[in-house]
Amino acid sequence: MRLVTFRLGGESRVGVVVGDEVADIGAVDPRIAEMVDLIAAGSDRLAELAASAAPVASLDDVQLLAPVRPKKNVFAVGRNYLEHVREVPGPDSATRPPPENPIIFTKPPTSIIGPGEAIVTANDPSGTTDYEGELAVVIGRPGKRIPAPQAWDHVFGYTILNDVTARALQRKHVQWVIGKGPDTFCPMGPWIVTVDALPDVTRSEVRTEVNGELRQRGSVADLIFDIPTLIATLSRVMTLEPGDVIATGTPSGVGAGFDPPRYLWPGDVVSVSVDGIGTLTNPVI
Repeated sequence: MRLVTFRLGGESRVGVVVGDEVADIGAVDPRIAEMVDLIAAGSDRLAELAASAAPVASLDDVQLLAPVRPKKNVFAVGRNYLEHVREVPGPDSATRPPPENPIIFTKPPTSIIGPGEAIVTANDPSGTTDYEGELAVVIGRPGKRIPAPQAWDHVFGYTILNDVTARALQRKHVQWVIGKGPDTFCPMGPWIVTVDALPDVTRSEVRTEVNGELRQRGSVADLIFDIPTLIATLSRVMTLEPGDVIATGTPSGVGAGFDPPRYLWPGDVVSVSVDGIGTLTNPVI
């Protein structure tokens, strides 16, 4: 099932994609005002609502928004592919070891944009705006201290996320929030694919193209810290809630890894694809 947040007639609504049309779930149950409400309702209620919802427009006639706006910051993971750990030039780059534990940072809700919305490089005064295509996990069932073997029970579905980064700010401030958190630096979408529609996400590839040129390509199976480990790590100290988003890390091929670096500039177009989900495309201005 593909679930969307969309704008039609000036209103934001929650829907399910049926073929090339969008059915309005909020019209069936007015209590479903945003995607977090639908996720929290549970899988049985989702199935009922999706079966009852009627198509209201074609996909081409609606504006797709970021599929979910979590109640918390977006969680993200740094250096979670070995080739990415070693791609940034340095004296030890070829032998740089992987992290001993997941590197967790966050991106604020104000950084979230949807498919087709512009990444605004003016929000990065350093002029080092970079792309990072990623698979993102959407939490369904709430939980705390979730054992890794039970983590899949808490996954609602998946979406695509571009962890846009101001590289110079990331280095300057050591803590990554300023470099990762500028407005528009968290494109997400185009929809959430529910876990039943993508039962083995580890077989998916993540790919990023800039202006049609393939820059990144990596398998979810190659994550240093897999999805159950990330869920167990986060939930060890905090409650995970319906609609929480965890971006799992980016493969090698980021702009900072080239010599000279190949950062994003106005006029560029970035597309991130994940097998079984689709493609998230955003212009750069």
